[in-house]
Amino acid sequence: MLTFITQNEQETEGLGYKLASFLRYEDAPVILLEGPLAAGKTTFTKGIGKALEITRVINSPSYTIMKEYQSKTSNQHLYHFDLYRLEENNQDYDLEEYLYSEGFKVIEWPSKVPNIVPEQYIKVKVTSISEHKRQIEISCHAPYCTYLEERL
Repeated sequence: MLTFITQNEQETEGLGYKLASFLRYEDAPVILLEGPLAAGKTTFTKGIGKALEITRVINSPSYTIMKEYQSKTSNQHLYHFDLYRLEENNQDYDLEEYLYSEGFKVIEWPSKVPNIVPEQYIKVKVTSISEHKRQIEISCHAPYCTYLEERL
């Protein structure tokens, strides 16, 4: 596990950017984001979007559960899930269709769907230290983890 301290939103977003820049789109990475409300999970996701050259504003899909973004310069997709409002183990929303498709998947509140989390994933835990300062722990559970951890 790697631990980072960010001093402000720009650094939190920058760490998301850095993580995504070392991942391959073909690996269809699943990033599980954990942390309390307003910890900076969506800010981290904005950095991932910037690395994918997504120009649309990325905001929390709290009420829609999922938002899909596409890069302006390539066919890369980012699927951003916020499961905070999802009922525990809700079977009506077919998340698995997206989890095993191409593209980057970012899931906020993954504890709501423990039975469908894939075997390969990156877990990012965001903890508030102060108003702007965050501790971010990244643990990787995929074949490319050594490569990723050496570069972060």
